[in-house]
Amino acid sequence: MLNIASLNPVKNATPETSSQKETKAEAKLFYKMDEVVRLTGVDKQTIEAWEKEFPFLTSGVTGTGQKFFRAQDVDIIRRIKEVLATEKLTLAGARRKIEVEFGLAKPLAAPPEKMRQTLLLIRDELEEMLERLAGRSAGKKG
Repeated sequence: MLNIASLNPVKNATPETSSQKETKAEAKLFYKMDEVVRLTGVDKQTIEAWEKEFPFLTSGVTGTGQKFFRAQDVDIIRRIKEVLATEKLTLAGARRKIEVEFGLAKPLAAPPEKMRQTLLLIRDELEEMLERLAGRSAGKKG
């Protein structure tokens, strides 16, 4: 006869290690500043300075004025720390590297004069097409 208790995955699962429990506890959407400091090993003042240097790193503020960060921000802080320590990059170099790694780079805007020239070229080409079409339709009527 089949023993249903032996099929219970919870009962037969291996016990979680303390690091697995900690990882589950860390898997949240938002983290308070104290939690971010503990998880990343970066002090509060450094994180606040990085917020000014890295525009994509932004904290929210609760109604009581307490800062909180998204899970992605925690990952970014960890990566900033790693890049600055191991790759010896400047803050600007670290910013560019992290923008690329996390897909945060903003597309470069074209200079206004180049945009103007391109739009004028497109206008001229459209006017040419319109003249050709008008010539074809006039030829068909006559």
